[in-house]
Amino acid sequence: MSYTNEPSKVSGNFHSVKGTVVETVGNLTGAQSWTDSGKREHAAGEAEVKAAQAKGYVDGASDRVEGKKDAVVGAVTGDKQQQLSGNAQHEAGKAQMDINK
Repeated sequence: MSYTNEPSKVSGNFHSVKGTVVETVGNLTGAQSWTDSGKREHAAGEAEVKAAQAKGYVDGASDRVEGKKDAVVGAVTGDKQQQLSGNAQHEAGKAQMDINK
């Protein structure tokens, strides 16, 4: 996991690759402890990437709902700025969800 205790794609990918390298070294040298350690680190890295994707997807969905609410309130009250801001937040949330599918 990253230092913020939040799942991170960057940290997860780093640990996934590092685990693969350690596992390969273990396989080449016959060091079973390295092979096992590498497999565990790789699996933990992959799990962190998936957790970060899930969090990003949920955050995007939340932004879409909040943005849609603001856009509708802005349209009903005639507040064009709130409507535009809400539409922008809604689209940003959609993009974040698409990235994290």
